[in-house]
Amino acid sequence: MAFEMSGGIGLATERELRGSRAGWRTRLAVAAVGLPLAASCASLPPDAAPNTGQSGSEGAQVQTQPIPKDCPADPADKREMRGEWIATVRNIDWPSKSGLSKKQQHKELRAQLDRAEDIGLNAVMFHVRPTADALYRSDKEPWSRALTGKQGGDPGYDPLEFAVAEAHKRGIELHAWFNPYRVGWQDPDVDGLVKDHPARKNPEWLVKYADQGYLDPGNPDVRKWVSGVVLDVVDRYDIDGVHFDDYFYPYPAEGETFDDDASWKKNRGDFKKRGDWRRDNVNKLVADVHTRINDTKPWVQFGISPFGIWRNKSSDSAGSDSSGLESYDAQHADTRAWIKNGWVDYVNPQLYWYRGLKIADYEKLVPWWAEEVKGTDVDLYIGQAAYKAGDEGWKGAGSLSRQLDFSSKYPEVGGDVYFSAKDLDGKAKAAIDKVTKDHYARPALPPQADDAQGTPAPVAEVRAERKDGGVRLAWDAVDDARFYAVYRTSGAKEDLCGLNDPANLIDVVGPGAKGLEYTDGAAPKGDANYHVTVLDNYRTESDPSPAARVQAR
Repeated sequence: MAFEMSGGIGLATERELRGSRAGWRTRLAVAAVGLPLAASCASLPPDAAPNTGQSGSEGAQVQTQPIPKDCPADPADKREMRGEWIATVRNIDWPSKSGLSKKQQHKELRAQLDRAEDIGLNAVMFHVRPTADALYRSDKEPWSRALTGKQGGDPGYDPLEFAVAEAHKRGIELHAWFNPYRVGWQDPDVDGLVKDHPARKNPEWLVKYADQGYLDPGNPDVRKWVSGVVLDVVDRYDIDGVHFDDYFYPYPAEGETFDDDASWKKNRGDFKKRGDWRRDNVNKLVADVHTRINDTKPWVQFGISPFGIWRNKSSDSAGSDSSGLESYDAQHADTRAWIKNGWVDYVNPQLYWYRGLKIADYEKLVPWWAEEVKGTDVDLYIGQAAYKAGDEGWKGAGSLSRQLDFSSKYPEVGGDVYFSAKDLDGKAKAAIDKVTKDHYARPALPPQADDAQGTPAPVAEVRAERKDGGVRLAWDAVDDARFYAVYRTSGAKEDLCGLNDPANLIDVVGPGAKGLEYTDGAAPKGDANYHVTVLDNYRTESDPSPAARVQAR
């Protein structure tokens, strides 16, 4: 997936050749409950007008108070992308090996999502189409060999459906991760294509390059097919995002030529240079996928995680102060065009280099990417190299936290995504635990999608009681709630402005069928007020519920 660079030359290495609960996550199981109502009297701020909306399956009218607009804290500070990649190609992260039973696969994925929750993450990029195959039930492409060891082998359940449900239970977003063009390695993928694989049914689509096979980006039928595969998942699954990584045209291999002569001759149009034509092919796919997602489910975010260098300043005055491989020329990935044209909702460059590395300095690349998204509607998340923990330049438990120390100075940086899941519970365990301590001490709301449609209905009532050393909360489900955010403010007096402060956000939890139950195991001994808000499909936050007050014990 990534390129490593040494001595000023880009050297291809596959990123894919490489899985104690946090104190604020003591949630009990989602269940229908009915707890006694704690006394709660809310004082109304003079500048806050009540909001009346529908809440719950009965459609009851609820009157709530919005957070005043003149609060000192910025509500945007509560939002941050904190993600990880769960790679399935060659069983990098999940399942640990092919051929495991349904029960074993479920157990492994639940454990990885539990770990993600424990360290404070709120999103996973789940690999659903690694080699033009599927980790979901599809009538377009065959089952992935990662599941059973055999392409086309039915695992007996739908992994994507299971993963979405399990992630959402934990208040975690799931972005479906696709490789648009890669068919896989010659052995076993290309040599072992099942008869109904699209590359077998349409052999003119396949281009063999080095030891891998790719769908030809220059073939309009390929573009139509890939876009259709992505939209099929968007339409049928309750995903939060669509994610492409850095694989477009293949990374350069010495002595090899990507043979797209037939497509070039047939489809070049007015292009004089093949490189420009290739970039246009990729641009057309990116723009088409973005448009079709917006037309289908506009709250589903479309993001791409490109190689960390667009172009070097030595090649283009708009490029970065670096001297490594350039994705613009090598893979024909024009990330700047995607940003400037708004063809992506977020960009997640893989900045897998430590601070001070001469050829690709993290401290020079972060500001370059920040400048690129400034003034646009495109969010920026940094791809972090958890797999390098312990390597040269990445020594010590603070190796990842040091990266965030720097990038957090740039307001355009809206979060981070870590490669990959197994390393966060393996070689990078100490490093990510320090990230959690230094940067993720409190939970974060996910970033809001663009073009939000109004404000969701609020939670009508929260019931609270002290029990077993904590405070148990309960509330009735709200129709169309995607997640719920739980807040606690200290003191007897209600503090609505305090709900803008990330320090008072204690958890983000998934939806329940009829009602939800949550236990705050770190509840203070003094007076406290609890509020719950709703996050809808766009991750827009509702007005807070009326306060549920507990008295000092």
